[in-house]
Amino acid sequence: MDLGDILETGNILPEMQAGDRWQAIDELIANLVTTGRIKTEYREAVTAVVKKRETSMSTGIGFGIGIPHASTDLIAEVVGALGRSKSGISFDALDNQPVKIVMLFLVPQGQFQKHLHTLAHIAKLLHKADFRSSLEQAPDAAAMLKIIRDFGK
Repeated sequence: MDLGDILETGNILPEMQAGDRWQAIDELIANLVTTGRIKTEYREAVTAVVKKRETSMSTGIGFGIGIPHASTDLIAEVVGALGRSKSGISFDALDNQPVKIVMLFLVPQGQFQKHLHTLAHIAKLLHKADFRSSLEQAPDAAAMLKIIRDFGK
């Protein structure tokens, strides 16, 4: 599953307000609830499972990237939201640098291969310096989505 297949313009936040990884997770999950990708009544349970995963080990993988993710039986398909922070988010990342791009995604429970494939694809794409730079420079969510789809080909 490609990043361009998971995201829509409404699930891209070009100006995140979060100061730390916990606020970033809350902000991105709030977006998924607002856009109808997660049912309102599942918000707390989904947030808990993502934060539990994040507590076991930070998903701040370096290079200004955070990829919080989890599996849950509360969704039927892979969903995700992407956020950008120009000032950076304290994420307890592996390289101790602030995170500027956060890609939160959820995979239905029991779809382990899809989970690994999606995570690998996102990490590979975000490790490309020119891709990250393009995302950081994009003026808005629509431009960011176009970059994601163009690079994801």
